[in-house]
Amino acid sequence: MTPESGLKPSQALNAVHGVHLLPQLPFTFQEIKQRGDFNQTSNNARNQQQIPKKIWEQRPSCLRPIHCGLNGDRSYAETFVNVLTSLPFIALGIQAPRKNLNCTIYANSLIGVGVTSSLYHASRGKFRKYLRWADYTMIATATVCLSRAIRNDNSKLLMATSALFLPIQPLMVSAVHTGLMEVAFAKRASEDPDLRTAHNVHKMSSILSGALFFADDLFPETPFLHAGWHLAAAVGVGTCNKLLD
Repeated sequence: MTPESGLKPSQALNAVHGVHLLPQLPFTFQEIKQRGDFNQTSNNARNQQQIPKKIWEQRPSCLRPIHCGLNGDRSYAETFVNVLTSLPFIALGIQAPRKNLNCTIYANSLIGVGVTSSLYHASRGKFRKYLRWADYTMIATATVCLSRAIRNDNSKLLMATSALFLPIQPLMVSAVHTGLMEVAFAKRASEDPDLRTAHNVHKMSSILSGALFFADDLFPETPFLHAGWHLAAAVGVGTCNKLLD
């Protein structure tokens, strides 16, 4: 059977009264085939557009915006204590040495930490999550400023990268620059006996503040853990000011 014969109507059915078969048009199959190709092309284009989206959704946590926990401040008493324990950072900023521009910027950033923390803990409603983000970001800014005040030899690449990640992952920025500060503090304390007492106090307060920070996240129902973290961190920041004398 040839393709041409397949397109001709059956002679037997034509003989039946009332039955008349039309010849099949050759472009019908081609049209269906072209539609199938078009749909397949559209699906492939859609899948290719979703690949970058899937890659972006699977990015590591260090590239994700911070998840601002809004736990705490469940009572007015807890809010009052959290605001009260934020004030020492303002006092530390006022008392911090201002012998050069970097030290002055760091001192002002400490004041910013105290003010932002107080505003966050006193806040309620839809603006609270934005103030929480500002609180984290201000803390990270202070660690960057302290690192710059202690180590004036920080690379431009490090500072530029820190500025880039500061709005989206301030906790990572804080960890990096806190580590740099800890190394510089330990090195200076090993060389200067007058700093050893301050360094020992700093180590104990850092361990305590770290434990309270994670405990506050693991046990959000426990009141005043966050206030304890404020006080332990304030002691650690106060010992860091010894490096700037």
